[in-house]
Amino acid sequence: MTKAEVAAKLANKIGLSSKQSVEAVEIFLECVKAALKQGDRVSLVGFGTFFVKEKDARSGRNPRTGKNIDIPDKRVAVFKPGRELRELVKNLTGCETAE
Repeated sequence: MTKAEVAAKLANKIGLSSKQSVEAVEIFLECVKAALKQGDRVSLVGFGTFFVKEKDARSGRNPRTGKNIDIPDKRVAVFKPGRELRELVKNLTGCETAE
């Protein structure tokens, strides 16, 4: 599902214009990005949590050349699904996943 599809569903569900729903989705995403940029967690009960995780430096291998390389430490955005979302996905059958 794309951002535009989310906005369209939001417009249909709560009666917003398509312009308002696109703006609402954009505002939500900007809020999440701003919180992550500050190192904050964004917890949506029943859905999941967005947070920033520190990854330590490590050594790796360039798959093209086979040469060993050093990979520096970095910060990555992570989403951890909540219990309700995990259970929903876990209980899907084959035909439900295609929708």
